[in-house]
Amino acid sequence: MPISTTRVHAKLKFIPQTFNPLVLQLVHWSLPVALRVRLQRWLPAGIERIEVTNVETLADLYRQFQAGKIRFLMAFRHCEVDDPLCGLYLLSRAVPQVARQKGISLQEPIHAHFMYDRGMPLWGGKWLGWLFSHLGGIPIRRGRRLDRTAMDAARELLVHGKLPLVVAPEGATNGHSEIVSPIEPGTAQLGFWCVEDLHKADHSEEVFIVPIGIQYRYPKPDWLKLNRLLSQMEADSGLRSQQLGLLVNHNREMICYQRLLRLGEHLLLEMEQFYRRFYHQNIPEPTFSDPVSREQILESRLKTLLDVALQVAEQYFNLSSQGNVIERCRRVEEAGWNYIYRDDISDLRTLSPLQKGLGDWVAQEADLRMHHMRLVESFVAVTGDYIREKPSFERLAETALIIFDLLSRIKEKKIPRRPRLGWRQATVTVGEPISVSDRWSTYQQNRQAARRTVAELTRDLQTALEKMIS
Repeated sequence: MPISTTRVHAKLKFIPQTFNPLVLQLVHWSLPVALRVRLQRWLPAGIERIEVTNVETLADLYRQFQAGKIRFLMAFRHCEVDDPLCGLYLLSRAVPQVARQKGISLQEPIHAHFMYDRGMPLWGGKWLGWLFSHLGGIPIRRGRRLDRTAMDAARELLVHGKLPLVVAPEGATNGHSEIVSPIEPGTAQLGFWCVEDLHKADHSEEVFIVPIGIQYRYPKPDWLKLNRLLSQMEADSGLRSQQLGLLVNHNREMICYQRLLRLGEHLLLEMEQFYRRFYHQNIPEPTFSDPVSREQILESRLKTLLDVALQVAEQYFNLSSQGNVIERCRRVEEAGWNYIYRDDISDLRTLSPLQKGLGDWVAQEADLRMHHMRLVESFVAVTGDYIREKPSFERLAETALIIFDLLSRIKEKKIPRRPRLGWRQATVTVGEPISVSDRWSTYQQNRQAARRTVAELTRDLQTALEKMIS
């Protein structure tokens, strides 16, 4: 979670990847501990088991990659902050084990370069940037229309690297194991650029994109801990706790659901009043031509509120409100970074005290405006039907933790550690590889055909990831 800043900074530098096998080996050794123990704010809490499916496909892809027959990208779902450690488990444990069982000879290390959000080292610390760099990571500024430095680095590795590349096609976490956010077209475009660059280099490898799904479950749900979390959030919101009856086995899911629904309605009302009074925003009451459910009203109000929150940030940065919510969030993020990490300042020591003071002033204001975008980013995948359709402990917990993050953002400068609601089990599923090379002849016809082919591949990737949800 980004940490609030009150000072201007010099230009944000690109962190080049400097893959170091020794650092990777150290991370592999520490993986069992990292999966089970929360060591730092950015690490997960309590994954006791990881199940993997269809790993043979990935092992065979590595065999072909190492033989110089193919190049491939892995499009990995990124619903939670824990996902990278599950990915490390897949490559460091599952793939080598299956390869040995199937008699597939692979060269060590079984690893991949990966793209990560440049903002992570800003809130995680410089050491995190150092670690990602030495693990082969490429930082990307998500808000830029095209981060050429990152894209050039990724294209070079796709064609000449000794390891494949991992990308998160959703662009950001959404907190939901069972909802895939709209896939961004960058993954498909990278695949076609790889085919193009291979042709230019007179290489004959075939290019694939491999969808990889991930889902989390609570084998032994801890309803008492969920109850305590709900009670804490009700108290923080000024509501009287409604925890009676939670331990009645046949009704506890609906009791928790009703408490979350009540809490959500109360928070919506508070936030609507906040934006009306202090940001002078017009938030009309939702109107419907036909009778609608309580959940539909809640979803409609949430959608309106998120739009208003984004507009508050966009108005300050003089941005348009065009595009979908994710695109708008990325533009706000980039605009905020441009005010805080100034491209026109190479060394803060060259500034006069007056210039430094004004720069700090602008940075503080930009950071505050970005808070509105962070609120929207957290709730972008929340719908009124998610729990109602399937009132499982997992969906209740996911929604409760998203609300916890919201309250923590408002209460404190730093989000505290998320409460642990029981040990979790992760399921990682390797999908069938999608050939990019097979679509190349259509892609290269003209610009319109290229855009259409990228869109079709993006839709196919979306469908493949959604089919992995059980």
